[in-house]
Amino acid sequence: MTSVIPVLVAGAGPTGVTAAALLAGYGVRSLVVDPHPDVYPLPRAVHLDDEVMRILQAVGVAEDFAAISHPSPGMRLLDGELRTIAEFRRDDGAGRSGWPQANMFDQPDLEALLRAGLARRPEAELRPGTEVVGIEQDGRGPVRVRLRDVASGRQEEVRAHALLGCDGANSRTRRHVGARMRDLGFAERWLVADVRCAKPLDVWDGVHQVCDPRRPATFMRIGPERYRWEVRAGQREAADRATLLRLISPWTRGVPEDELHVLRQAIYTFRAQVADRWRRGRVFLLGDAAHLTPPFIGQGLGAGLRDAANLAWKLALVLAEGAHERLLDTYRAERAPHVTHMIRTAVAVGRVMAGPARVARLLLSPAGRLPAATPGGSPRLRRGPLVRPRRPWGDLAGTLPPQPWVTVDGRHRRLDDVLGGSFAVLTLSPLDPLTAALARRLRARVFDLVATPIDDGTLARWLLGGRASAVLLRPDRVVLAAAPLATGTVPIGRDAAAWLPLLPPSPTTPITAERNVTA
Repeated sequence: MTSVIPVLVAGAGPTGVTAAALLAGYGVRSLVVDPHPDVYPLPRAVHLDDEVMRILQAVGVAEDFAAISHPSPGMRLLDGELRTIAEFRRDDGAGRSGWPQANMFDQPDLEALLRAGLARRPEAELRPGTEVVGIEQDGRGPVRVRLRDVASGRQEEVRAHALLGCDGANSRTRRHVGARMRDLGFAERWLVADVRCAKPLDVWDGVHQVCDPRRPATFMRIGPERYRWEVRAGQREAADRATLLRLISPWTRGVPEDELHVLRQAIYTFRAQVADRWRRGRVFLLGDAAHLTPPFIGQGLGAGLRDAANLAWKLALVLAEGAHERLLDTYRAERAPHVTHMIRTAVAVGRVMAGPARVARLLLSPAGRLPAATPGGSPRLRRGPLVRPRRPWGDLAGTLPPQPWVTVDGRHRRLDDVLGGSFAVLTLSPLDPLTAALARRLRARVFDLVATPIDDGTLARWLLGGRASAVLLRPDRVVLAAAPLATGTVPIGRDAAAWLPLLPPSPTTPITAERNVTA
């Protein structure tokens, strides 16, 4: 008999495991499959920003990740002779999202943490050594997925109410969706090398961006003994040890060659691409299956985790609470423009790195047109059904609130831990009747920051800076709508009729782990 599960996740990389963990937090069961028997051992992604750290916080691994990651102090721009032409510093402490703004790490370590966290959730099952070999759906029932055990070759069919394709750049799920990758005009060969060296290199601790038309490069320290180089390669250049040692020698002078242990060296083609479709029925694309970004602003892995955070709560409402199917249409509508903007920014930074150093200093400065290559924030989500700015050019809607430490019910915690997986309202005044009714309808937690202060004033200052008296937060912390600062004018739910029908008709509980969704 074919088994039926709420969600099948194809791919147990960081995006897939995070998606499953978020769904588990909302009480939705999932099966995660991956053809590899264990965590992929070689380093790949090395950077996450403070906004993405909030997603790790939501799945319960942020503190452990902070213990194994290395906050970067910022970025230096170097010319072709490795002379510093500009420096952009990061604060040593937490940024506005409550975590360091730039966090360097080794991807296998992150994947191990995520899998350990998932193992503690009874709603999720991880099945390594299992691959998806067939997908069928007719719109009249669950998605039919054929799985194959890699070791034995044995096949089985499962049925899932949703399939999440987190299966990477060569995604089988993408072929089923019928998506094509839209090229954003960037394809370059780069040599990427990860080196372990017990003897500390005599270098600055931040990111080094070499702005040189002849040989642009990036260098950074990942951890106590770990270093990463990315160097643009010639068309015929090979990824051999002699070439690598020659290219990295300006940073390794005085270190014997036998102390430089190369963990990985390979030629990669960095690409900038976004899928033209992200969904077919109940089959969705996430992470590298949906988009590929050059590494110049460190947002590739983070983009996949943002996909998971955006989709998980919406899918949980549809599966668990009977929300309208059209709610799922907002996934691509919100994520595709956002990730396209980030990819175009990465491409622009890559182009600047390959130009004259004086131009890079101008454009990558805080006053320039491009953000620094160690970014401190992402663009707001565009206006849509679940992003309702008061003005065409936007207000707080589509952004994340800051995350200070707050005190609620006598406990001192980070804001997101207090909000949980529910809607929430932050307000500077008593709610008007319409907003109060809306909050009850959504089972939203309401925090009056004036009547009952919960923090040091950070949230109130944020609201005042956005000329808002109140905001409605979605379960993924994004501001859905804001009320103007002037009281007694426009309520926060003034156009709720435009989006409220997407949500469950009469929810009985917040979307939390208290409700377990079965097939």
